[in-house]
Amino acid sequence: MVKLHESWLTPLQGEFESPYMGALKQFLTAEKAAGKRIFPPGGEWFHALDATPLENVRVVILGQDPYHGPGQAHGLCFSVRPGVRVPPSLVNIYKELKADLGIDPPNHGCLDAWAERGVLLLNAVLTVEAHRAASHQGKGWERFTDAIIRLVNDREEPVVFILWGSYAQRKASFVDTTKHCVIKSPHPSPLSAHNGFFGSKPFSKANAFLREKGLEPIDWSLPAQA
Repeated sequence: MVKLHESWLTPLQGEFESPYMGALKQFLTAEKAAGKRIFPPGGEWFHALDATPLENVRVVILGQDPYHGPGQAHGLCFSVRPGVRVPPSLVNIYKELKADLGIDPPNHGCLDAWAERGVLLLNAVLTVEAHRAASHQGKGWERFTDAIIRLVNDREEPVVFILWGSYAQRKASFVDTTKHCVIKSPHPSPLSAHNGFFGSKPFSKANAFLREKGLEPIDWSLPAQA
């Protein structure tokens, strides 16, 4: 069930062995035994950590919950599998990417390329029951993902935290802003995107900070898929 890059495994070992993670595992096992569908599939719960090794993290984007529709979630926040309709929030992210950097949106909603280039696409909660938004909140995932954010925060190398919406901003409120760059704006949801997300230029701001620190900027382009 646990598939994640070894760079995370040792520093998170204490979390995996803790009572709260044991309780979370029991909860998920019971949900499956009751015939409930859980997204994403078990092998992709830690896809964000598997795709982006700890030492490679240059940018962190925080989401809240996985998508709860069939075939959507695959372990990266805001991302969907190839062939799945691009969700509204991601449509708006692509619009801002175009306005900010002139990058045309791809013909899909899969953000694996960003993850492979050092963008940790982390949801606060890593599982959800089918068709029941936020159904796995308060079961222990939030404590686990707080530990992930602390690991990144504790690194010596500067990192950019892109925090869209009040939930992400609260979750990462402890990030050391004397070392890291924190970029805040409203959420890209259609409900709030026009209240300051559009025009916030998170992608160019992130790259400007990385260049200033002598680090490689992120290639935010996404390859087209057949």
